[in-house]
Amino acid sequence: MHRRSLIVLATLAAVVSAPALAQSEIKIAHVYSKTGPLEAYGKQTQAGLLMGLDYATGGTMAVNGKKIRVIEKDDQGKPDLGKSLLAAAYADDKVDLAVGPTSSGVALAMLPVAEEYKKILLVEPAVADSITGDKWNKYIFRTGRNSSQDAISNAAAMDKDGVSVVTLAQDYAFGRDGVKAFKDALKHARIVHEEYLPQNTTDFTAGIQRVVDALKDKPGRKAVEVIWAGGVPPFNALAAADLQKRFNIEVFTGGNILPAMAAYKNFPGMEGATYYYFGLPKNPVNDALVAMNYKQFKAPPDFFTAGGFSAAMAIVTALKKTNGETNTNKLIQAMEGMSFDTPKGKMTFRKEDHQAMQSMYHFKIKNDPAFAWGVPELVREIKPEEMNVPIRNKR
Repeated sequence: MHRRSLIVLATLAAVVSAPALAQSEIKIAHVYSKTGPLEAYGKQTQAGLLMGLDYATGGTMAVNGKKIRVIEKDDQGKPDLGKSLLAAAYADDKVDLAVGPTSSGVALAMLPVAEEYKKILLVEPAVADSITGDKWNKYIFRTGRNSSQDAISNAAAMDKDGVSVVTLAQDYAFGRDGVKAFKDALKHARIVHEEYLPQNTTDFTAGIQRVVDALKDKPGRKAVEVIWAGGVPPFNALAAADLQKRFNIEVFTGGNILPAMAAYKNFPGMEGATYYYFGLPKNPVNDALVAMNYKQFKAPPDFFTAGGFSAAMAIVTALKKTNGETNTNKLIQAMEGMSFDTPKGKMTFRKEDHQAMQSMYHFKIKNDPAFAWGVPELVREIKPEEMNVPIRNKR
């Protein structure tokens, strides 16, 4: 009888301790393109996320005594796969929240899953406006910039009277949302043609010819605005076409990862606006990121490394506000309107659509032989309050 009582007590103890054990951990899914066309972006985000969690928790990887565990899932850039992986993360892995994905197309497939499971999806770095626009729901937050922030800041570099513009973009959510936002942001320059090419384009001959045909006879200043992510960027092809010398057509674009910016060396003086370049922001968090990245990878942090780091800063700031509680409604209350430090300075989640308001950087490219890429030199920091970023959801 005594032995049976001990067994019952042991069983009860196991039952009681199971939830306590489950609550001693904060589980975060990172669904991203570990492989696929945006692999380089995804891997940077993952590295930045882990460094950011380490930095934000003072090296403990814990908040209020709860250890943070990151579960990685590779969506391969495929919307259906991303959707099923996120569902599995919420349902099977019982994660408290998720971060990702890399591709805008994958993100749009994942948004309804967050709503179905009533769990937060912190979007980083997918860019399409519709993510925090008409496809948004209250469980979606985004530390990554959106197409409107890209567009408004890039328009600052070229939006002048008498400028004729052709857009050259990829034919999917990122490219089309980017062009729409760019058109909306222009107040003086005029778009005369939109050129869309498949994501996997490698031969730009026909597309560039259509750009030239649309611009060559236009009076005044002429420009092509490139909106491109991953794959083979068109900059080498544009340089080979020698548009400036032959047709007086200038090339404008946003920032990119360092390997892609090697082609920017062919365009000294080219202007644009970027989300991040490690030499531009001056603040302690960026100093920490640069030092950590050099120590770990013997190289400077890249475009998407900063984004992953920013996502980590947002998560830990929110968890500190809730004392480590991961109840979704408490996290939403903590995050709406929340400001947090990042490598880009302070960001704030706008209450209306949970988009992070953030600085962008107007740059001019310098060809510095000490660097393998065209170096963006700061023209000026465009502060969040200067950008009238539209609220595009139906909240």
